[in-house]
Amino acid sequence: MLREKPQQTLRRGWTTGACATAATKAALTALLTGRFPDPVEITLPKGEKVSFALAREETGQGWARAGIIKDAGDDPDVTHGALVMATVRLRPEGVVFRAGEGVGMVTRPGLPIAPGEPAINPVPRQMMMAVAAALGTGAEIEISVPGGAALAEKTWNPRLGIIGGLSILGTTGIVNPFSCAAWIASIHRGIDVARAIGLEHVAGCTGSTSEDAVRAHYALPLEAMLDMGDFAGGVLKYLRLHPVPRLTIGGGFGKMTKLAQGAMDLHSGRSQVDFAWLAERVPSRLMPEVLAANTAQHVLELAGPRLAQDVAVLALAEARKVLADAPVVADVMIVDRAGKVIAHAE
Repeated sequence: MLREKPQQTLRRGWTTGACATAATKAALTALLTGRFPDPVEITLPKGEKVSFALAREETGQGWARAGIIKDAGDDPDVTHGALVMATVRLRPEGVVFRAGEGVGMVTRPGLPIAPGEPAINPVPRQMMMAVAAALGTGAEIEISVPGGAALAEKTWNPRLGIIGGLSILGTTGIVNPFSCAAWIASIHRGIDVARAIGLEHVAGCTGSTSEDAVRAHYALPLEAMLDMGDFAGGVLKYLRLHPVPRLTIGGGFGKMTKLAQGAMDLHSGRSQVDFAWLAERVPSRLMPEVLAANTAQHVLELAGPRLAQDVAVLALAEARKVLADAPVVADVMIVDRAGKVIAHAE
C-alpha cells in the first residue's frame, strides 16, 4: 500500500534588517552597561519578540561591535549564513547610519532611500532607531556584512544603482521560506476557508503594506486576506474554478505594473518591469527619462498618479482575462510605500 509522504514544514528565517537590529541592540547595550546581552532580544514590527545568539563581540575606545549570523531558514536566500555586524558609537541625540564593509550605497533615485545614503531600508532604520530610543541614547550605527560586495553581485543591486554591497532589508523582520508549490497551496486553502465560512469578499496583496491598506479600506476580516505575495496567477486561476463574489488585488506600483503587462508571477527573478511599455503611457516629453529610469518607483515619481491609475486599469483588465467568465467582481488598488492608496480601478 502506497502512503503519501507528509509535507515538510518549511522553517522561517530572519531578515538582514532584523539581524542588524539585534546586533545594534547588543553593541549599544555593551557601550552603556559594559556587558553584551547574549542572546539579545528584539521586538519585530508586528510585535513578536525574538532572540539572536551573538557571533561577534568587540569593544574599543568609544565603540562597540556585535555580529549576528543570518539564518534565512529554508529560504534560498543569498545572504543565508552571512555575518551581519553593527559598530556603534554614542551621540548626544539622534541616529545616523553608515555603510560599512559589504553594505551598499544608493546612487540612483527611485528607491525608498535617497541617493547618497547607505542602502539600509526604512523599516530596519526604524527598528534600530527604536532600539536607541528605548535605551535613551543617540547613536552612530555602522552596518557591515563581510563579503557582502561579492554577494551583492548575485542580486539586482548593481542594476538598481546600489553600489559596493548589499541592502539591509525587511518589512516584518521575518523571511518566509520560498516554495512555489507550498505557497500556492496555502493560497488555495485560504480561498477554500473563505468560501467555507461564507465570505463574499477576499483580497490578495503582494506584501504587508498593501495588505494593511486594503484591509483597512474595506474593513475586511483577517480570514479574507489571502497571502498572495508574488503569485497573482495562483489566486486568479483558483478563483476562476472556485469563485468568491468579490476580489481585491493590492500591491505597489512596480508589482502592479508587471500584472498590467500580463505577468502572473510577480517575483523579480521571473518577471521584470518593461520600461518601454511604461514609456508608451506617459507624455512624449517624459519618454526619454522613463526609458532611462532606474526603477518603476522612479517612473512613478516622474509621471505622477495618473500613470498609476492607468496601470491599475490595465492590471484589472489582465486579472479579468484570467478570471474569464467566473462570477467574480474584481478591483485593483495600488498602494505607495507609506500605505496610501494612490490608484483604484473598479
